[in-house]
Amino acid sequence: MDFKEYKSLVANVVVGKSLPDSMYVHISAIDALPKELSILIGRILTGLKIKDGSWNIIKLMKRDFRVALLNYPDFDSYAYPALVQSTNIDLEKLSVRTTSYQNSKNPPILHRKETFVKADYPLLALFKEITEEGEAAGLFENTRSIGFQQNWLKIIRTKGLSLDDTGRLLGEAKPNIETSECIDVQRHLTAIERNKLSAPMQLLAKHGYLDGEFSIFDYGCGKGDDVRELEAHGLDVNSFDPIYHPEGNIVESDIVNLGFVINVIEDKQERIDTLTKAFSLAQKALVVSAMLGGESLIKQFTPYKDGIVTSKNTFQKYYSQSELKHFIENSLAEQAFALGQGIFIVFKDEDDTQEFLLKKAILQEGMAA
Repeated sequence: MDFKEYKSLVANVVVGKSLPDSMYVHISAIDALPKELSILIGRILTGLKIKDGSWNIIKLMKRDFRVALLNYPDFDSYAYPALVQSTNIDLEKLSVRTTSYQNSKNPPILHRKETFVKADYPLLALFKEITEEGEAAGLFENTRSIGFQQNWLKIIRTKGLSLDDTGRLLGEAKPNIETSECIDVQRHLTAIERNKLSAPMQLLAKHGYLDGEFSIFDYGCGKGDDVRELEAHGLDVNSFDPIYHPEGNIVESDIVNLGFVINVIEDKQERIDTLTKAFSLAQKALVVSAMLGGESLIKQFTPYKDGIVTSKNTFQKYYSQSELKHFIENSLAEQAFALGQGIFIVFKDEDDTQEFLLKKAILQEGMAA
């Protein structure tokens, strides 16, 4: 089966939860998929020797030749179950990547469970009741901000509610106080001036990527302080910024830096598109950085979409370290490695990945000595 046929089959899936970029189908509804798609899934399970009980939701990508087997062990017993493991299968590259969320403090969670199953599922009525409770409490008014456990719990607390042992709501909901989504976000006001290299560039230098061997593209360069410093040292560097340097060349380069860009984009799909575009330009590696922040910081500002808006109408999406890693990996279907807090690198080639891990291990040993 090629991607064209797969894409056509996924477009004809009539069961499961449909999102713009994927379909989510519970294991109990696999028999309702188009026959050729069911056969493909069966071959994947057999070929990879996937154990029974290791997954219960399949994610069918609409825009890529990929599927993911997701394990939500509490799907039936908990109102909003957390993801424990994801097995991402690239049918074009014939590669498999498994990510565990077993020890994550902020795993992805499910909502609207009734949409994943068929009409004859035994717990369908219960699932609908759970969703109706959430809707009545106003928990789904901003769907961009409820996909991860910590933000979900924050919203519940903001509403004056709590959860029982099965994840059902307790208490009486407060009215929604979040701002409307009709704000003219001033992205350009988030750009800052620096008198030294940014944290991502400093870490690239530390790991040997700014020694002159590699070409650099700064995608979203802001006011260009990093670029001027790199140029002064004779590096092959290009840059682009839609506000401050729109005349810059968007070019493929060995290393692409997407520095503190995605966190100021208020539209989630645009974030994904920007991240994907940046990765497509990287010949060896993409470096992605974003602002980190916890609930104590976030609550000082006005909620807006899945982030906050400041008094200057600038937007910030504050991530946790694990949430940023998941966002990058889920968007690119590639493994992301931490260079530092809020800074990750994604490689194009497995050899480069292994070389990085070896050098990182040597560097850590040297620091410990």
